[in-house]
Amino acid sequence: MASAAEGDMEAELTRGLLWDFQDLSLNKLATSLGASEQALRLIISIFLGYPFALFYRRYLFYKDSYLIHLFHTFTGLSIAYYNFGTQLYHSLLCIVLQFLILRLMGRTITAVLTTFCVQMGYLLAGYYNTATGTYDIKWTMPHCVLTLKLIGLAIDYYDGGKDQKSLTSEQQIYAIRGVPSLLEISGFSYFYGAFLVGPQFSMNHYMKLVRGELTDVPGKIPNSTIPALRRLALGLVYLVGYTLLSPHITEDYLLSDDYENGSFWFRCMYMLIWGKFVLYKYVTCWLVTEGVCILTGLGFNGLDEYGTAKWDACANMKVWLFETTPRFTGTIASFNINTNAWVARYFFKRLKFLGNKVLSQGLSLLFLALWHGLHSGYLVCFQMEFLIVIVERQAASLIRDSPVLSRLASITVLQPLYYLAQQTIHWLFMGYSMTAFCLFTWDKWMKVYKSIYFLGHVFFLSLLFILPYVRKVMVPRKEKLKKME
Repeated sequence: MASAAEGDMEAELTRGLLWDFQDLSLNKLATSLGASEQALRLIISIFLGYPFALFYRRYLFYKDSYLIHLFHTFTGLSIAYYNFGTQLYHSLLCIVLQFLILRLMGRTITAVLTTFCVQMGYLLAGYYNTATGTYDIKWTMPHCVLTLKLIGLAIDYYDGGKDQKSLTSEQQIYAIRGVPSLLEISGFSYFYGAFLVGPQFSMNHYMKLVRGELTDVPGKIPNSTIPALRRLALGLVYLVGYTLLSPHITEDYLLSDDYENGSFWFRCMYMLIWGKFVLYKYVTCWLVTEGVCILTGLGFNGLDEYGTAKWDACANMKVWLFETTPRFTGTIASFNINTNAWVARYFFKRLKFLGNKVLSQGLSLLFLALWHGLHSGYLVCFQMEFLIVIVERQAASLIRDSPVLSRLASITVLQPLYYLAQQTIHWLFMGYSMTAFCLFTWDKWMKVYKSIYFLGHVFFLSLLFILPYVRKVMVPRKEKLKKME
């Protein structure tokens, strides 16, 4: 008896020491890379999607659907446990609650409203209880992705009970006609290629994957290896760049005395460079996860007019547009694409009854800010986005409608100068907006904004009031234009 007890104790001690050793090694590796242990776990988990996807292609493609759902659920739960331990119960609880809401309330508006309140309320409560003054990787990070999935699921299920003729063509694509089981909802929620950082995709799209329909060669495994490796390679380029530069370009420097004591133009230029660079960590994660989705087939988006397969169904980045666009609207269109599409589909367009696009856009951005967290910095960031987009559209309309400005804008030799000026303004104020987003609390972002005299707010609020008067002067009335013609 004693020897058996001692053996158990030794085994337990060995497991404990092994676990401590693994944690210590991971911690040392993270420190050597200039990252946190949680960030390294996140990156490892994202890359684990590739062996999971290869296993799925080799052994589960065209197999029974319940096996595929079980595989996605088990792998997703394993990733959740590796990153967050027993706190994975938060996602499990919300998935079970969502299943019960759909089954008990059916295809009703009550089910949709209940889902929205329960899922958003749970997420916001999580933010409230876990929030700190820094960016921490915790269970709320994948939970915000899950929240949108479950709300979208409830809306699509509700649409599935309507007369198809009453739905828009887009709603008809996403409407769920069948009744999802708990296992199907779990597989959809825990899919390893999107559980941690996205992208968003619909239940119907996921079920096409399970049925083996997302392939460019019907009846065979998709020829998606090369497209997946291309996105992976591009993601690795951004990862290496971010790893090399992250120790030298940090948001902490924005709060330092060195930054505050620098010249005004130095402070602006540092904010411009940092604002561009800070987004690369998101670009890295989304490119790598997109590669996983493509490898499984989830990224299949049909064939183009030439019969070539498109693999961009799960694209969260348009890299070329992101790197070259001189406009804020261009960056928005190229960044976090699937989340923006989700908000447009399930929130913005559903506010059509308000009869005001600007109000609907403002409410959509307010929802996005709250979805990101409860810090004031999120509200300030999306408020700036709202203001900048309005001013940019006013400026574009003014240049288009003014004969003098449109002629000036079309001078070929001046195009590089215009582009440089636009890019400078674009990334300076993108960095200005991201300052509040990344520094979270009002005392931090307020300190930085004070150091550059609230330049972003002053610049765009001034333009908001000035541009209408400039338009009156620069854009002739239609009657005058007719006489001129």
